[in-house]
Amino acid sequence: MNREIGAAVDVLNKLVRESEDGQKGFSAASHVAKDGKLKGPVTCRAGEGDVCAFELPPDSVPITVESPSGRMMSIAPGDIFLATPGYLETRRLAVGGIPAGGLVPGGDYWVLYYSGVVGELISCGSASDMGYLRRVRYLGGVRGKRGETLNIRQFSMTDAGGTDNHAPVYLILGTSSEVGKTTAGVAVLRALRMKGHTTVVALKATGAPSISEIAQYQDFGASQAFDSIDFGLPTTFPPGRLGIDNFLGNMLDFCFSLPADAVVVECAGDPVSANAPRLLSCLKARRSELKITLAAADALGALGAKHALAEIGLTISLITGPCTDTPVLRERTEALCGIPAINMARDFADGWSKDAEQLTSRWPHGGERSKLRDNGPQSKDKNTPPSSRGSKSLKTSSRE
Repeated sequence: MNREIGAAVDVLNKLVRESEDGQKGFSAASHVAKDGKLKGPVTCRAGEGDVCAFELPPDSVPITVESPSGRMMSIAPGDIFLATPGYLETRRLAVGGIPAGGLVPGGDYWVLYYSGVVGELISCGSASDMGYLRRVRYLGGVRGKRGETLNIRQFSMTDAGGTDNHAPVYLILGTSSEVGKTTAGVAVLRALRMKGHTTVVALKATGAPSISEIAQYQDFGASQAFDSIDFGLPTTFPPGRLGIDNFLGNMLDFCFSLPADAVVVECAGDPVSANAPRLLSCLKARRSELKITLAAADALGALGAKHALAEIGLTISLITGPCTDTPVLRERTEALCGIPAINMARDFADGWSKDAEQLTSRWPHGGERSKLRDNGPQSKDKNTPPSSRGSKSLKTSSRE
């Protein structure tokens, strides 16, 4: 209990914004008294994006979450930490969200994702693979200097941006989670830098944010890197949520208005689930040409993605991922899909200059700026999760 209440999650790290009085470095620490205790938490129901205090029960076990620096850190039983209510709907991890009416003070909920998303658990995969998935108790919302309950929307990018600079867009898609989308995105970014693009913007547009993934883009030369936290949402789940088109459109418009030689956009999950189809629709309304890199687990998955994208008028330029892990797999993928394939994780580790040339040479019109479309922007242990599996639909109300 006497540990200082720190920002154990990237939700709070992204609150490093200019506060209303012009001071820099807003963080959870500014709302903690000198004795390390919360300064006046509000015992009210909590909705999506509210900055809330939670306690890991004393009879629990330590959990592992992402710290503001991006490293994984432990929260000990009895510790109080800050996180936010949100939604999650993944195939391999957990499915959960905010119950109707919001989180109730004193109620028990679950840490759904290591970046600090908390809510009601509907189903999950193997708990042993998720060192963060435990029950926590909601204590109350954190107040600002004027007594208001803080929400990450107060510190988000609210401006949709200015004029589109028409920078070419390099879109990273995958056939599922954990197939190397971020690895592919970083490889594309690095190849662009090696080809002389000095200013490249990176955007993880959908899914659940992660400081470590954003840091990877920054480490490899992104001039700026963003995710949904920057625009006011802890995640972009659930699918079909109210207002998602406007949210994704504003996010894209902001990034496209920045001075950049190129924009790398990573889409979570696969192209046909969650809100990926809405993102693709928003992208198509703003670009007549997208250079698409697909990370696929196997050749058949890559072929399925090719056909699914063709149905909405999109063409894959390059394939990577586990389906290219050996020469035999890569050749099979190329033969089956008729699309060039390269193993970015392995090949780029051997020589950036050579492989940057090889990669960019496979993109059509790699040096040209894209043109806008005419239609323009638009268990037994109560703290252990049940061993349920499946893709149960999340049908809880969202607060927007």
